[in-house]
Amino acid sequence: MVKGFVCCGTVIQSLVVLISSTSFFPICVSVSLSDREIIQRSRAELASVVKAHPAIKPTLAILQAGEDDRLLEMNKKMAGKVGLNVMQICLPRQCTEEEVLEEVLRLNEDANVHGVFLCLPPSLLSRRILNTIKPEKDVDGVSDLNVGRLVSGALSEGLPSPVAGAVLELLARHDAPLAGKTAVLVGLEGPLKVILQVLLQSDGMEVQTSLWSSDSLQKLIRRADVVVVTGTGSVELLPSWFKPGVTLVNCRSALMPGVVFLWCLCALNNVVRSSMSWVENQQYQPWTLRPLKLQPLSPVPSDIEISRAQTPKPIVQLAEEIGLLPEELEAYGCTKAKVRLSLLTRLQHQPMGKYVLVAGITPTPLGEGKSTVTIGLVQALSAHLKLNSFACLRQPSQGPTFGVKGGAAGGGYAQVIPMEEFNLHLTGDIHAITAANNLVAAAVDARILHEATQSDKALYNRLVPSVNGVRRFSPIQLGRLQRLGINKSDPSTLTPEEVSSFVRLDLDPAKVTWQRVVDTNDRFLRKITVGQANTEKGHSRQTQFDIAVASEIMAILALTDGLADMKSRLGRMVVGSSRSGQPVTADDLGVTGALAVLMKDAIKPTLMQTLEGTPVFVHAGPFANIAHGNSSVLADQLALKLVGKEGYVVTEAGFGADIGMEKFFNIKCRASGLKPDVVVLVATIRALKMHGGGPSVTAGVPLPKEYIDEDLHLVSEGCSNLKKQIEIAHLFGVPVVVALNIFKTDTEAEIDLVCRIAEASGASAAVPCHHWTRGGRGSVELAHAVKEAAAQKSHFRFLYSLQTPIVEKIRTIAQKVYGADDIELSPEAQAKIEYYNQQGFDTLPVCMAKTHLSLSHMPDKKGVPTGFILPIRDVRASIGAGFIYPLVGTMSTMPGLPTRPCFYDIDLDPNTEEITGLF
Repeated sequence: MVKGFVCCGTVIQSLVVLISSTSFFPICVSVSLSDREIIQRSRAELASVVKAHPAIKPTLAILQAGEDDRLLEMNKKMAGKVGLNVMQICLPRQCTEEEVLEEVLRLNEDANVHGVFLCLPPSLLSRRILNTIKPEKDVDGVSDLNVGRLVSGALSEGLPSPVAGAVLELLARHDAPLAGKTAVLVGLEGPLKVILQVLLQSDGMEVQTSLWSSDSLQKLIRRADVVVVTGTGSVELLPSWFKPGVTLVNCRSALMPGVVFLWCLCALNNVVRSSMSWVENQQYQPWTLRPLKLQPLSPVPSDIEISRAQTPKPIVQLAEEIGLLPEELEAYGCTKAKVRLSLLTRLQHQPMGKYVLVAGITPTPLGEGKSTVTIGLVQALSAHLKLNSFACLRQPSQGPTFGVKGGAAGGGYAQVIPMEEFNLHLTGDIHAITAANNLVAAAVDARILHEATQSDKALYNRLVPSVNGVRRFSPIQLGRLQRLGINKSDPSTLTPEEVSSFVRLDLDPAKVTWQRVVDTNDRFLRKITVGQANTEKGHSRQTQFDIAVASEIMAILALTDGLADMKSRLGRMVVGSSRSGQPVTADDLGVTGALAVLMKDAIKPTLMQTLEGTPVFVHAGPFANIAHGNSSVLADQLALKLVGKEGYVVTEAGFGADIGMEKFFNIKCRASGLKPDVVVLVATIRALKMHGGGPSVTAGVPLPKEYIDEDLHLVSEGCSNLKKQIEIAHLFGVPVVVALNIFKTDTEAEIDLVCRIAEASGASAAVPCHHWTRGGRGSVELAHAVKEAAAQKSHFRFLYSLQTPIVEKIRTIAQKVYGADDIELSPEAQAKIEYYNQQGFDTLPVCMAKTHLSLSHMPDKKGVPTGFILPIRDVRASIGAGFIYPLVGTMSTMPGLPTRPCFYDIDLDPNTEEITGLF
């Protein structure tokens, strides 16, 4: 009879005993040379993990029922040899499956836990629980996914069972080859049976299995070279059943020295493997992008028909293809997702790709297709040249979407899809900005009312109330005290003068600069009166609404580099002046923390895709006239990391190069520290004809014949504007590629003329682009030209130093960019500049608020106006965003609806829920 560990002379060459994972007792054991090698290897591997990521603490979590510490102590002793941490979670002995699941889900999300071991009664080791453990943390290696990987031959992808690992290690130590031999597995069931069978077969063994009750058990054992037994069978194995030289691995006993140690060592080695796999996953992942096929039709259907005809990839699939980890994605439905900023930390050492800016010549009111060129270019780069590329676009305002211009998803066969989702609510960022902005506006008017109707004492008692007999300042109130020079933290110690200074902002209603916003073109909100209800006790004042994308909070979102920076910028926003002339900020109002809470999700860029399945970030959408008109710094930074060193990030600047591009360089690049490699300057024949003296064009009205018929003279004259915009880009030391966005009315002679003039004016290349009709294939020539230009060395430089006085910054832009002879400051503008100098705002960059329809301040002056003086009627400051903005002429921050807005054509089918009429 073979029972326990019995040495039977020469009949059985080697007899060993192994423990199952559901019952365990610690044994004092000696460590063999092979064991020491495993420990040393695991320790070295773990050290490399910690060196690469010092913040993590690789940990094995033991989840057990009851409070038996024997397993914990043995694992701690073993883990100490390797350098792992061990934690123990003790559930009640009679715990339920739901309690176990709750703990497993929590451990799944713990970044420091790289292994979960379940020491539970068999009744709780259900497939549901075993498969809830993340496969990469399944130390026992018995989840369906880990077993499936093993069976499919992917031995290196999953975690092997420690029991099976110990069996193989013991067999390997006998130095006898296994190939060609026969193994019998007796009493094994479930995953362990499958795992051992597959592993032994992979070593070339013939494997048979048997139940204890099988009539052929003795016959099978007689033929076996290796016998592995487990389970609770009552059959006694007699020595006469075994042939000479057989190896018996007995998993029925828990009392064998050496075996428990080896099992535990294999389990801990799985934790080390898991932590190493985690580190590998944290590294930059090569792209596996699968472009979507495009079959352009002629004539080209409507934008929404094209968008709807293409089936987008699930956003989680696109994210995986470009190297995003599941935990870095927050899906909003199937086709868009927020990307967490933790990606920047993970890829902090990853080299960035090439940085490409798409700008344009001075546009017509119809726009010249910069967004379409941007999308066509990345489709060409990724889907056709097989280069990693990312488009970074602004989120469109719903004002133009329902007004005249329509959406901003591109057009034709160069679009972001689904275009309905892109053009409407997206992930709610603009709504968050609206809520945050209007919270500040409400706080301003409420504070003015309360200060006007209460004494210092009453204000103090309400601002710092007693809660359960205790009064304390909130953190933001302590910050205000410090700014006032009051270094006290006990509310009861303030003097009456200090109380008065603390509670009174003394905002002058006539000097409130903060406006309410709404994301709709509504001309009747350009001037309103608030506070007319009797409850406001006569405290009414004139104010206005701006469109939401004109909010300073939008500009902050576009320029911030993280949550801490955004919160600081929000706190610095100036909402008005006190009667003594001091600026009053959001921090003074005490609203900064609430604003940060409202904006905490909006700070994450939204991932979408083009018609050809290439990635796009959509984030922020500041106006390009009163703000800087570019998508977010964060979207660009994330994209530049994701594309890798050989990749391309293509972002777009609003309006003409004299506005959006100048602000991109002087404001956005200062904030981000990024340096552009190439400017793609978009031009159209129709815009050039307008600059050459063609008649005015109006959105929604048929084009005059001059824009339909060939006219080389108008085109040639209009190229003066193109030359000037190339010259502006060269002021910043960046090479220029001209992208001529082709319309069906353009002739070959007109196209050739523009390309010749552009290259003669210093453009690295000038390329006709057919992306609207052909998709990425129509922009392959542009992609090659951009690639070639990006290989040149960029000599990027700013136009002015931040130390230059405000007046000289304005003059530099007016003369060098716009071509003005000089500037003329109104008395109000001069007074504002002197005030900003006194407040220390003179080192901020300048963001000119000017018409986009001309290089000058006069919208009807096309081409390259000269001999004009640029009038500066006022100068304002966005301190949170970080720029001074001079007003050139009258700038509207609230568009109005035309006689026939776009919304006449927008509809919803109640049966299919399909949207029609968007463009």
